[in-house]
Amino acid sequence: MLQSQALAILKSGKNVFLTGSAGTGKTYVLNQYINYLLERKVGVAITASTGIAATHMNGQTIHSWSGIGVKDHLNHNDLRKLFEKKYIQKNLESVRVLIIDEISMLHKNQLDMVNEVLQTFKTNFNEAFGGIQVVFSGDFFQLPPVTKNEELNRDKFAFMSKTWVDTNLTICYLTQQYRQTDNELNEILNEIRTGEVSQKSMSLLDDAVYNRFSQEPTKLYSHNFDVDRINHEELENLAGEEVVFSAETKGNQGLAEMLQKSVLAPDRLVLKENARVMFVRNNYEKGFMNGTLGVVVGFSGETGLPIVKTDAGREIETDREVWSINNEMGKPQASFIQIPLRLAWAITVHKSQGMTLDAAEIDLTKTFEHGQGYVALSRLKDLSGMRLLGYNEIALQVDSLALKADKRFQQLSIEAEARYPEAILEKQFNVFIRSCGGVTDLQEIERLKNKKAAKEKKISTYEQTKELFERGLTLEEMAENRGLTTGTIVSHLVTLKTKGTKLDYDRLKSDLEGFDEINTVYEKLKSEGNPENFTEDGIVRSKVLFDLLNGKFSYENLNLFKLFA
Repeated sequence: MLQSQALAILKSGKNVFLTGSAGTGKTYVLNQYINYLLERKVGVAITASTGIAATHMNGQTIHSWSGIGVKDHLNHNDLRKLFEKKYIQKNLESVRVLIIDEISMLHKNQLDMVNEVLQTFKTNFNEAFGGIQVVFSGDFFQLPPVTKNEELNRDKFAFMSKTWVDTNLTICYLTQQYRQTDNELNEILNEIRTGEVSQKSMSLLDDAVYNRFSQEPTKLYSHNFDVDRINHEELENLAGEEVVFSAETKGNQGLAEMLQKSVLAPDRLVLKENARVMFVRNNYEKGFMNGTLGVVVGFSGETGLPIVKTDAGREIETDREVWSINNEMGKPQASFIQIPLRLAWAITVHKSQGMTLDAAEIDLTKTFEHGQGYVALSRLKDLSGMRLLGYNEIALQVDSLALKADKRFQQLSIEAEARYPEAILEKQFNVFIRSCGGVTDLQEIERLKNKKAAKEKKISTYEQTKELFERGLTLEEMAENRGLTTGTIVSHLVTLKTKGTKLDYDRLKSDLEGFDEINTVYEKLKSEGNPENFTEDGIVRSKVLFDLLNGKFSYENLNLFKLFA
């Protein structure tokens, strides 16, 4: 099925299982649908089975959103306590569409519990999930649910639950490949999905051990132990001083802690010059995406931020990014702010899920779970980007039950494709939106879009900070408003001052530490007159002050000093 028809089926209000092989654009279709719903003021809950998957979509785990947590079952008392929590009440009252991504990693018992929560709250036991639209997305050839007890996958897979059957899902099996084109790797992945890997494919995989790269690729391992050991050893072997970047969290403490555990950027990021790194966030404007590889070539003299040269040759000054958990109307409830990098000499297969890698060295000799090999291989675009050190018997296998189910999903998708032509589905779009209490009037939708566009008008990032400063907001308030760090806000103000913008900076002086001590060093630098210590605009370089003061004051504090120097 093409993406356009899957999107039309979603818009018609049908319950959907959106599936397909890695690289067919499942997340793209979900994001298109989410934006469509938000523009029409329909409450949509964006969730996923794991924290990592949830952060990819600015959502939260289904366990947190629904309140089921880590429970194995719910009794009457559990439900009563659950509905006493205001944030759970708010979640359940406003939701009209529930999205659960990476459904393959959600245990069938947990899916049953989410169904029970919604049916009870909505007092509607005749319809699955209390009658709201549900959208499951994922691929059961990827990693299965993690459990403490030894269980067969047939006792874990969500599609084996009673809830799955009761939900009456329309299957949308995406078939157009966007990550791998019609190349040899795509053929191998398709063979793994059929459970019949040819001798030709195995020979191609064996030959991949000889691939060589101009830059050392990221290493993928099945176990955390190997990954942590390699990254630690490689960083220790580099000359130069460590530079540490600590994350910042905001908003609801419980949700912020969940983000902290889920985001691939570490809470404490330790870098050195020449460190091998990977971007762990998509930012197409700045030229990187989740999985882009590079090397730290230095740290900005102005901001102290790492400068990364990607393997494609692009240099990027890497500022902090904001990961958020949003409510049903798209408003952030908690945020995690950190440099979007992690050490990338090695990474686990589990954490690579959802990434696209240009090159990787993969060791599948210790594969212990069906799906690990498929996930690892499908991170690449083609065989030339892979050095495969080895694989064991299980690495190229898929779960037999998942294989049987996938064949059925493909057949059901073909039937849905014939049953629901897009022209007929379009007549149901507005009917569904109205049933959700959303907006269908085209002029009103356009007005709301224009209002949002005006609010997000692409004026200079510095001008946006200037407007907030002139409104009298504090550094913390400006940072919260813009989804940035206070350090970034201060650097904006320094740039504005450099460009001659007149602002009353005096109210920020109380935020500055050690003015006299910093000023003594600054005056000495001015008297020496070394041009290398100053920018072309005549502003002292923060790194020079930082080094001369032995790191006593943060870059943010040193930039704040420049407003009064």
